[in-house]
Amino acid sequence: MLVLAATPIGHVGDAPPRLAQELATADVIAAEDTRRLKRLLSDLQITPSGRVVSYFEGNEVARTPQLADALAAGERVVLVTDAGMPSVSDPGYRLVTAALARGVGVTAVPGPSAVLTALAVSGLPVDRFCFEGFLPRKAGERSRRLAALAEEPRTMVFFEAPHRTGTALAAMAEVFGGERPAAVCRELTKTHEEVRRGPLAELVSWAEDGVRGEVTVVVAGATSSDGVVDPETLRSEVEELEATGVRRKDATAAVAQRHGLPKREVYELMHR
Repeated sequence: MLVLAATPIGHVGDAPPRLAQELATADVIAAEDTRRLKRLLSDLQITPSGRVVSYFEGNEVARTPQLADALAAGERVVLVTDAGMPSVSDPGYRLVTAALARGVGVTAVPGPSAVLTALAVSGLPVDRFCFEGFLPRKAGERSRRLAALAEEPRTMVFFEAPHRTGTALAAMAEVFGGERPAAVCRELTKTHEEVRRGPLAELVSWAEDGVRGEVTVVVAGATSSDGVVDPETLRSEVEELEATGVRRKDATAAVAQRHGLPKREVYELMHR
């Protein structure tokens, strides 16, 4: 059995109880960073009974057949990455496909996810979303990727390196428009957690002084190709917030930010 085990994205207390059991009893633990695994084992007070091997981008191609052989021989292999769920912008996909090709079962230990955590706290629509991972490093490729997403109606989630966050936000503002609502989620669940929400142009200015830590960017989807939002949709969203106890003024402001519209426009709609 191949076990994809989610690990904490920051706070070790978020580790699911089953993670400790799987790490303690696995025949093989394949870790993206064995040093980080050692710290995690220490924090969870676990002494593994199986062997530990490294499994990262640099040796993933060569080590996958070895782990597939171990799986085919009946061993239980637990795969962990530095944080979050393996194979989501981390090593894992190759091993999953190799395991399935050998007729080996694949399961997961669910747990923390930077994608879902950032989406949930962003304040942007969560009913439909897509995960775009890391943007290309080269400017031309990055612009083409974003241009292909310009009319994407779903909320978009990106990972980004801290030293490239400002550049990525500027590219998004250029392609999506500076008024497109977004959120930059930094150091989620950690001591210095920070979530900055606002139009992309505002976030570009905020990032000029530099950004530190693990970064997840959430960007609102396009409302429509002509920039017009159905009035009944706006009214319904405001009323939904009001039903939860939010004041109309605050509900109106939240919906306006969500769709990149002036607050006055939504306020006037609600009072017609």
